[in-house]
Amino acid sequence: MTGGAGAGRSFLVVGAGIAGLATAAALQRRGHSVRVFEERRDTAIGAGISIWPNALAALDEIGLGDPVRQAGGRVTAGALRWHDGTWLRRPSAQRMVKALGEPLVVIQRGALGDILTGALRDGTVSYGVAVRAVERTATGAAVRTAAGERIEADAVIGADGVNSVVARHLNGALPARYAGYTAWRGVADVALDPDLAGETLGAGTEVGHVPLGADRTYWFATERLPEGHRCPDGELAYLRAKFADWAHPVPAVLAATAAEQVLRNDLYDRAPARTWAAGAVVLVGDAAHPMRPHLGQGGCQGLEDAAILAHLIGAEPSDLPGSFARYAAVRRPRLRRLVWESKLVGRVVNLRPAVLGAAASRATVLIPEALLTRHLAGIAAGSAFRLPVV
Repeated sequence: MTGGAGAGRSFLVVGAGIAGLATAAALQRRGHSVRVFEERRDTAIGAGISIWPNALAALDEIGLGDPVRQAGGRVTAGALRWHDGTWLRRPSAQRMVKALGEPLVVIQRGALGDILTGALRDGTVSYGVAVRAVERTATGAAVRTAAGERIEADAVIGADGVNSVVARHLNGALPARYAGYTAWRGVADVALDPDLAGETLGAGTEVGHVPLGADRTYWFATERLPEGHRCPDGELAYLRAKFADWAHPVPAVLAATAAEQVLRNDLYDRAPARTWAAGAVVLVGDAAHPMRPHLGQGGCQGLEDAAILAHLIGAEPSDLPGSFARYAAVRRPRLRRLVWESKLVGRVVNLRPAVLGAAASRATVLIPEALLTRHLAGIAAGSAFRLPVV
C-alpha cells in the first residue's frame, strides 16, 4: 500500500478517536489513501465535548465546521459561581461571541464521531484491529497487528491516545502518574438556563454544566479521591448526595441524569512525548500531547493537529518526513503552553488542604475581565487557529 512521491500518498492511522478520524478526513479530502485501525469494536461514548471556536476553525479547514455547529448546543457567556450561588464572574450575555468570534459549541461525542466518520469513504475504518508494533521502512512505514498481519504505507500516523503504541515506538516508555483526582461526566435530560452555562466551584471540587442542544445538558465534576476509588452505592447516588445543597442548576442536572449516562475516569499525567515525528511516523492528539481537561482543549487541539498536518503534507507531499518535522516544530510551542496551563488549573482547584484551593478559586474574581478575555481569546478564539505559511 505504498504510493509514489507526490499526490495520492498512502497513510495508516492508528486510532479512531477524534484526532484520528479528523486526520483521516483531512487527508482523504486532499486525495490521499487512508486506512484507520481501531482496537475497540464499540466506540460509542455517551458524554459531551466542548468544541471551542479555534477547533471550529480547524473543522472549517477540513470542511466539517457547519455540521458540527448544527449538531450541538451553544454557550455565549460562560459564568462562574461559588457553590452557594454567589457569582464569581457574571459576564455579559455575548461575552464569548465578542471575545472568540462565535459561540462555543457543545456536542455529544458520539455525534461528533458520526460526523467525522461520515466524511470518510466506506471501509476506511477497521474496528477490532489492534496495532502492536510500528516499523520504519526504506520506503515509508509499516504496522504489525495482533493478528500477525504486516501492513505497509508511505507513512504511519499515531492517533492512539495516552497509551499510544506509536508514541512508544518513537519515545520508548512513557510512564503515567495519577493526577490525584477523578472526573465524572454525564448527560442530563433537562434544559439549562443559558445564563447559568459555565462552572460552579467548591472547596476541592468543580462542576461544569453547559447546554447540549435545546433540552439536554452536558455536565462534568472533579474531586480529589484515591486512585481506583469507587462509590459503593453507585457514582450517581454519590454525586447527588455530595452536591445536594449546591446552588441551582447542579442538583437539578444530576436529578435529571440516568445512571447509565454517567462516566467516571481517574485523571493521569503522562510524560510528554519528546519526539513527535521521525521519518515517516508522526503523532497527533493525545498520543503527542495529553492534557488535563480543565481548559476544554484536549479534543480541540487534536482537531487543530489534523488540519495543520494535512495542510503541511499538501504543501509538499513528496517529502513526508520533512512535512512531519515541520508540523512538530509548528505545533510544539502552542501545545507546551496549553498542557502546562491545564495542569496548573487542575492543581489550583485541587490544592490541599481544600481551604487553599477554595481561596485560590475564589481569587479568580480579582482578575480583570479584559485581561481574562484577552487570555481566553489567545487560547480558543477562531483566530487562535492559524495555518502555517507554506
